[in-house]
Amino acid sequence: MSNEITDCVKRSLNRYFRDLDGQAPHAIYDMVLTAVERPMLEVIMKQAGGNQTVAAQMLGINRNTLRKKLTEHDLL
Repeated sequence: MSNEITDCVKRSLNRYFRDLDGQAPHAIYDMVLTAVERPMLEVIMKQAGGNQTVAAQMLGINRNTLRKKLTEHDLL
C-alpha cells in the first residue's frame, strides 16, 4: 500500500514541476505536507469514528499532537 502512496506523490510532484512552465518552485515541503496531512486526518478520523484516542493510535502519534494537527487544519 505505501508504494501506491509513494507513486502517487511522485506522479503529483512530477506534474507540479511540469506545470510550472519555467516558473521557480516555491515552498514545496509545506505544500506537500498540507496536501497530504489534511485528507489523511479526515480519513483517519472517519475510520476511528471521531474518536481521537483511536485515531492517534492508528497514526502512531500522541493524542495531543493529533489535536494540534486537527486544529491547524480546522477539523475540530
